[in-house]
Amino acid sequence: RKDKVTPAAYGFAALFWVAMLTGLASAVAIWFFYSNGSLMFFGDAEAHLNIARRIVDSRTPGYREFGTVWLPLPHALMLPFVGDMRLWRSGLAGAIPSAACFVIAACFLFAAARRIFAGDGPAAVATALFVCNPNALYLQSTAMTEPVFFACLFGLLYCTVAFQETQLWRYIAGAGVMAALGALTRYEGWLLMPFCAVFFFIAARARRWQAALLFSILAGLGPVLWIAYNWWVFDNPLEFFNGPGSPKDIQAGKPYPGLGDWMVALKYYGTAAKLCLGTPLFWVGLAGVLACFRKLWPLLLLSLPPLFYIWSMHSSGGTPIHVPLLPPNSWYNTRYGLALLPLAALTGAAIVALMPKGVQFAAAGLVLLACAGQWLLFPRPESWITWKEAQVNSESRRAWTEETVNYLAQHYKPRQTILSSSGDMNGVYRRLGIPLRNVLNVDNGPLYLATRARPDLFLWERWAVTFTGDPVQTAVDNARLRGPKYELAKEIIVKGGPVIQIYPRPDSAPNMFR
Repeated sequence: RKDKVTPAAYGFAALFWVAMLTGLASAVAIWFFYSNGSLMFFGDAEAHLNIARRIVDSRTPGYREFGTVWLPLPHALMLPFVGDMRLWRSGLAGAIPSAACFVIAACFLFAAARRIFAGDGPAAVATALFVCNPNALYLQSTAMTEPVFFACLFGLLYCTVAFQETQLWRYIAGAGVMAALGALTRYEGWLLMPFCAVFFFIAARARRWQAALLFSILAGLGPVLWIAYNWWVFDNPLEFFNGPGSPKDIQAGKPYPGLGDWMVALKYYGTAAKLCLGTPLFWVGLAGVLACFRKLWPLLLLSLPPLFYIWSMHSSGGTPIHVPLLPPNSWYNTRYGLALLPLAALTGAAIVALMPKGVQFAAAGLVLLACAGQWLLFPRPESWITWKEAQVNSESRRAWTEETVNYLAQHYKPRQTILSSSGDMNGVYRRLGIPLRNVLNVDNGPLYLATRARPDLFLWERWAVTFTGDPVQTAVDNARLRGPKYELAKEIIVKGGPVIQIYPRPDSAPNMFR
């Protein structure tokens, strides 16, 4: 007698193949973008990677280096890798956790769609529509936060639909953990929590209040921990919301399309989503909403992230989106349109699920071919909006970084210390493999502030590398009055970028490594 294959074993086998195929697609994408040198095109990716690095390597290492505004989970996931000099310099320290989360997201999506549609065929279509999107593949190759959030979102989706079907409380706990992790990854995750609490109250067939309360306690740990951290470190529990560097601070007083106008906000977001998903999937996904209309909870949950961005564009004044097809015809935050991909992937699969079993295979092929046709006809990064945005917006940064790297590579000697501007300048030190503990900048708190205020007493760095006009350059100028005296050795000017000034101290000056 032949042994029967249990449903559980069959399910694990299917998930195994989803993980393997997604992992293969992920690895190929990373290899492609690494080969053409575009892993670190996004300025945000550079910043995320260097935030993680300074937690383990800086003048002031430790939890305070998580900083604020950007949520901490993506940086925490990089910690096992970013301490390796080769992985940090190459950018792979950010790609590895992103890729792992992308694979996890695909597995959760497949498992959730299989429960929603009661079949592997539609689940495979949903997963393929998600995994084969080149914009998603680019982001999962970088140190960006979207792949981590996708894993949390699809994990939350799976736990909620599994609870609806089984009433097992372990899925409430799982949903709470996933919601908390999502809330520590991206702020749209905060919007999901009250809706999920209401879901558990309605979906539970017994002890409704307890179900909603358990989820709320676990999920609420994410925002509570972040608010407490900001209060402890910055004396302001809302530092991430209204402090220096927050979206409100950056966009204060700056009008942009969609601010205060729902129709314009919807138009700009819809255009960004269409560019991210591809026109065929955009319209197939919208048509699939009707096919998926009886699956109200998955529709609502996956609609919340794109609705968050539309609301934020309209109301908060901190989330502009610029697309090349609409004024001012530029690229900025176009990747936010990718928040619609999970919903479109699921609703596209719903069309296949509606078909009779005998024609589902053919329907799946047609849907996949229609939605992938745009990418197959134009298999170039130039047609992938997230890559194009990163490439266009990084041109000047890459140009001055290259010139600065070339100069310091010829003149900088190991263990010499540097007083430096922060932000994008850290990309220079990553490229050169200069440990961040050799660099003193604004991220180092009181030590930096003392050096800037009294350079005659505290400024001992062998080099100063500055953006002209910033506080570091001012400190170098002030140091000429009472010492130490730095001499301008190199000025770098590129079109559209800041002016970089490089100052060495005289060779006779001591080199104090602190």
